[in-house]
Amino acid sequence: MGLSISAATGLYGISFGALAVAAGLTVWQAMALSLLMFTGGSQFAFIGVIAGGGAGSAALGAAALLGVRNAVYGMQLNGMIAPTGWRKAVAAQLTIDESAATASGPTEPAEQRRGFWTAGVGVFVLWNLFTLLGAVLGDALGDPRRWGLDGAAVAAFLALLWPRLKQREPVALAVVCGVATALAVPLLPPGLPILLAAVVGAAWGWWVRSPDAPPVRGEGAP
Repeated sequence: MGLSISAATGLYGISFGALAVAAGLTVWQAMALSLLMFTGGSQFAFIGVIAGGGAGSAALGAAALLGVRNAVYGMQLNGMIAPTGWRKAVAAQLTIDESAATASGPTEPAEQRRGFWTAGVGVFVLWNLFTLLGAVLGDALGDPRRWGLDGAAVAAFLALLWPRLKQREPVALAVVCGVATALAVPLLPPGLPILLAAVVGAAWGWWVRSPDAPPVRGEGAP
C-alpha cells in the first residue's frame, strides 16, 4: 500500500512542477519547495498566490495555514511510530497526508512503522523526481489535469480509506466529513475544505467520547 500510494502521489508532482514554472518560479525554486516544504497542499497554495500576483508573505501565510494539519499528524505519529535520535527529524519532514494515512491503517506497531517509512520515503523521492520532470518540461505537458494525475491521488486515498469502513460509525463519519468538504469547496480557498473536514471529525470524536453523550451501540447501549 505504501508503494502504490507513493507512485500515485509522486506522479502528481509533475503537475506541481509544471504549474510552478507557469507561475513564474524557476526550476530550482520549484525544486526547493518540494524538497523543503514537501507538503502538496501547501505547495499548490503557495504557487496559487504567486500566480495570482500576491506577495511572497501572503503565499507563505497560505502555505503555513494548510501545513497546520501536519502538526496534528505529527502528534499522533510520534506516539505511533516512536522515532528516536536523527529519525525524529527525518520523520517530521516525512509527516504528510499519505504517510500518516498509511501508518494509521494497520493495527500492529511494526506494520504501522513500515507503512509510515515506506510511504514517506517513497512519496518524497518520487514527488521530487516528478517535480523536476514537470518543471523541466513545463508547457510541453499542456494542462496537467488532462493526464488524470489529480484523480490518481484521490483514488489512492480511497484505497486507504475503504478497508477501514467496516462499522456503521466510521461510514457515517466518512459521509459527514465528505459532505462538509463538498459544501465548503465553492466557499473556501483550496486546501481549507479538508481542514474543515478534520475539524468535523475531531468534533465527532470529542462528542462520542464525552461523558454526556449517549452510549455507542456495543459499548453499554441497550
